[in-house]
Amino acid sequence: MAEREELVTLPKNKEPTLRVIPMPADANHTGDIFGGWIMSQVDLAGSIPAVRLAQGRVATVAVNSFVFRQPVFVGDVVSLYAEVVKVGRTSITVDVEVYSQRRPEKELCVKVTEATLTYVAVDDNRQPRVVSAPRN
Repeated sequence: MAEREELVTLPKNKEPTLRVIPMPADANHTGDIFGGWIMSQVDLAGSIPAVRLAQGRVATVAVNSFVFRQPVFVGDVVSLYAEVVKVGRTSITVDVEVYSQRRPEKELCVKVTEATLTYVAVDDNRQPRVVSAPRN
């Protein structure tokens, strides 16, 4: 069940990794955006810093946590912020926060989702490979 809608501002100290506007085809009959659509956007956003860090292809291997805090509606401007939080030998863990602007002309919005995903760097044969970036 959704929490009471608490208005917040978008993070000021970083740019969104991905920004998208859901359309009617992404929603159920009442105008709520499908959770699966949001999950796919989170996976896309999380993969961007993982690919950069791995300097190549990655595969999603785990959704460590996923919390839907508020619904997303058709026409909201959805901003996804992704940040690498852990680097292993072959894996990269990314936190993703999702904010939704109900009225895009305003800077106020609601935090709708937060998730943590793990990606594995893979080679051309889709086999795990060592991440050459510094590890935590």
